[in-house]
Amino acid sequence: MKSKILIVDDEPDALELMQELFEKKGYICKTACNGIEALQAIKNDEPDVLITDIRMPEMDGMQLLKTLNKEHPHIPVIMVTAHGTIETAVEAMKLGAKDYILKPLRLEEILTKVERITQLNSLIKENEYLLNRLQQTYDFTNMIGKTDKIQQLFRLVKDVASTNTTVLIGGESGVGKELIANAIHYNSPKAKRPFVKVNCGVLAESLLESELFGHMKGAFTGAIKDKIGRFEMADGGTLFLDEIGDISLNMQLKLLRVLQEGEFERVGGTETIKVDVRIIAATNRDLKKAIKEGKFRQDLYYRLNVIPIEVPPLRERNEDIKYLVYHFMEKFNKVYGKNITEVTPKALDLLENYDYPGNIRELENFIERIVVLSKDDTIDVDDLPTTISAGATKESTEIDLDMGFNTLIENYEKTIIEKALRDNAFNKVKTAQKLNMNRSTLNSKLKKYEIE
Repeated sequence: MKSKILIVDDEPDALELMQELFEKKGYICKTACNGIEALQAIKNDEPDVLITDIRMPEMDGMQLLKTLNKEHPHIPVIMVTAHGTIETAVEAMKLGAKDYILKPLRLEEILTKVERITQLNSLIKENEYLLNRLQQTYDFTNMIGKTDKIQQLFRLVKDVASTNTTVLIGGESGVGKELIANAIHYNSPKAKRPFVKVNCGVLAESLLESELFGHMKGAFTGAIKDKIGRFEMADGGTLFLDEIGDISLNMQLKLLRVLQEGEFERVGGTETIKVDVRIIAATNRDLKKAIKEGKFRQDLYYRLNVIPIEVPPLRERNEDIKYLVYHFMEKFNKVYGKNITEVTPKALDLLENYDYPGNIRELENFIERIVVLSKDDTIDVDDLPTTISAGATKESTEIDLDMGFNTLIENYEKTIIEKALRDNAFNKVKTAQKLNMNRSTLNSKLKKYEIE
């Protein structure tokens, strides 16, 4: 898309010269003779850059700049001035002008300054667009889950996002810890600042130190130039330390110092660098157990664990599986140009009763595979991966009619009771309530079927 330039000058020759220059370079160019005409032109069509002379009748360049600061502060302004009024141009810069040009005009200089501003404008608009998309993606209304446990989690995340406090996210692999970290950052006051991620579990100690704190040229073999670290990159924003439970005790000590003092030195450097960074850490490890085993520092744990957020595994929120299935189905329909709209009750039942050791990530991979391979608009049992559909096969093939009706019924009853016990964490009261069964009846059946 062509950039639009508005040139404001009371000298017709100067207007004609600059208009010809910009139009030859592919810009859309309009002109005005003074500030009043310029403001009227802006009402009809806002320019991407405005170039104005300072000395003009009726409304001069300084008055125009002050009005633009109030009514159109996002329009970048370049001031044109003679050598004798350079102090005025400097004052204009203090009032918000992006640059100034001295007369007599040098066309290449004008063109260079405008190109730099339009390129910067394009980057700003692109960043604003991407930030808006990210904020929409990680908006709390887009977080999937209806169970009480997950809704309580979402409320906590929403409350934490508005603060600047350190957060420690726990949970098994694949439960969505990074999604939670993104939601916190992009709904926080730091949303327009950097969000920098580091996977601490995949880097050796020496590489991780350089990655976090940066290094100076010559600090080690291969350090051919200075490098800034992730802490510096995240200054003013958020640093997400994933798999924090995997770092060495030595690195834990160095990280603790940064959290306590907000400063560090690059590897091989002596200059102390101060940063203002919000820390969000995540781990799939039991850090309390690691502390007892001497593998994780207790003082670092308390520094990180200001606000603990524990993300439950998918098997503990089976009621959400249906919503996640349809969410991923819609997502991959768009990606692969499919139109799958339904899941049969039998297929959905199997999806809801699978344990998902890989949690939400595993479910998402299943749905993507199904959408890619499906030839129909409905997902049925035959479309499911064998790890899930095996449950249906097992159910239909394990019925041995020679066992007799009563034995088959008793076996099935035992299976139901065992599943209900597991689903209710082996709490007999809750299990009896779930099965709509008297507590004494449940106890007698546990004894009958020798269920411990």
